[in-house]
Amino acid sequence: MVNRRQFLLTSALIGSGLIATNSILKSKTNQSSAPGIITSDKMRPQIPYGVASGDISAEGRAVIWSRSDRPARMIVEYATNESFQNAQKIVGSTALETTDFTTKVNLSSLPASEEIFYRVSFQDLSDINIYSVPVIGKFRTVAKPGEDILFAWSGDTAGQGWGINVEWGGMKIYETIRQVNPDFFIHCGDYIYADNPIESEVKLDDGNIWQNLTTPEKSKVAESLREFRGNYIYNLLDENVRRFNAEVPQIVQWDDHETTNNWYPTERLLNDDRYKVKSVALLAARAKRAFLEYTPIRINGNYPERIYRSFSYGSLLDIMMLDMRSYRGPNTKNLQRSRSEETEFLGSQQIEWLKGRLVNSQATWKMIGSDMPVGLVVPDGDSAAENLANGDGVPLGRELEMAELLGFIKQKDIKNVAWLTADVHYAAAHYYDPNLAQFQDFKPFWEFVSGPLNSGTFGPNKLDNTFGPVVKYQSVKVEDKVINFPPSQGLQFFGTVKIDGSTEVMTVKLINIEGKVVYEVDLLPEE
Repeated sequence: MVNRRQFLLTSALIGSGLIATNSILKSKTNQSSAPGIITSDKMRPQIPYGVASGDISAEGRAVIWSRSDRPARMIVEYATNESFQNAQKIVGSTALETTDFTTKVNLSSLPASEEIFYRVSFQDLSDINIYSVPVIGKFRTVAKPGEDILFAWSGDTAGQGWGINVEWGGMKIYETIRQVNPDFFIHCGDYIYADNPIESEVKLDDGNIWQNLTTPEKSKVAESLREFRGNYIYNLLDENVRRFNAEVPQIVQWDDHETTNNWYPTERLLNDDRYKVKSVALLAARAKRAFLEYTPIRINGNYPERIYRSFSYGSLLDIMMLDMRSYRGPNTKNLQRSRSEETEFLGSQQIEWLKGRLVNSQATWKMIGSDMPVGLVVPDGDSAAENLANGDGVPLGRELEMAELLGFIKQKDIKNVAWLTADVHYAAAHYYDPNLAQFQDFKPFWEFVSGPLNSGTFGPNKLDNTFGPVVKYQSVKVEDKVINFPPSQGLQFFGTVKIDGSTEVMTVKLINIEGKVVYEVDLLPEE
């Protein structure tokens, strides 16, 4: 249950309906061109969790997300100026109980390299003359040729019991990222921790108490659709997250904790007494429904539940977002000598899709957004592997799939492929060197790891020499034995990627919660 102080805070956040984005936008939130009679704010539809944008692409497209508190129709107005002169308006779909009152509007034909201001309002379906007070957001469209691209990435939000500590300042790393002002943000998975309940208090090693905001849905593992939805709502109670969402468009993917730890589709939770629902397939179906409802992801009309997808950012950058969760075989020791259904990780269909995107890309840089790092060993208990990496030696099990992909990249001479990922709750830079690998039929490549975002810090993980990874940087040391350090210790990280519009040099930085750059490297494009 929510204690009194937390209840009053939550009620104030939800009851206000409006979430201020920043000082520039605050003065605009009470202006609306929506028709309707004048009424008190209490009677209006509320927008308790703000707005968000995502899936920006070179085709001039974007997705706008929001949620009402009742059956209502979403209306989006957008313009290239803060005063909304010559604004365009889209009367969108209805927010109903079937989607937990969430809904989205797809924008198209947006001009390149422009700051787009948008405002979301809801028309009450019980009385169509009543409209909400609008909430404002903004984003920048894809840069024109010759202009720089700057984006950020990280993952792992509110895990291991570290929730919203209002007294500490909430999820402060989201504010640090917002201040960098990236063109967009890639969330590499573990967007929520549906399997990690949040308790009101956690005792720290120094004797102090970490105070969490709590809700009923975050007080147990998520099993029902309502509980999965409640995990997304929980993160949106944080004002740093809401402000970030209103100003930084996202590209999102999922990993395991959106459902349950280390899951695979055929798993049954026979040894976890926390779960009454034992079928992971059922849990994953509810989890994916909530993920698609509560993130600004564009729904593919032909494949409405498909999460892997790609984005073009002009001649400088293509991004391929993977799904390493939905198509994998069971977590085993992962030592098979030939490919089969049991060794699937990305799955054959996704592998062929990725090959096609890579070979057809005309962009200088091809960035692969990955749920998990390529060469870090992530165990699942004592006798199984959670990741594709299964220990030193030649490719076996799931590694056979990666060997095929890397071999294809070399065979087709696909240049300038790099990987971005999170998952392991520390920051690292890895260079994969075929001269040091057990499998050597591939082009060398970089992989950058960041995170966590207001979760426990761990690491480092053991490296698997199959593909020859070399540690260029890692934020934690082996001798430190970092196990679930709280956010207050400062070991929270994100990364940025800047591609120079003139030289095409890619600069990658790893940055801590205070905004300090802890590692930086310039990568020259291969001709």
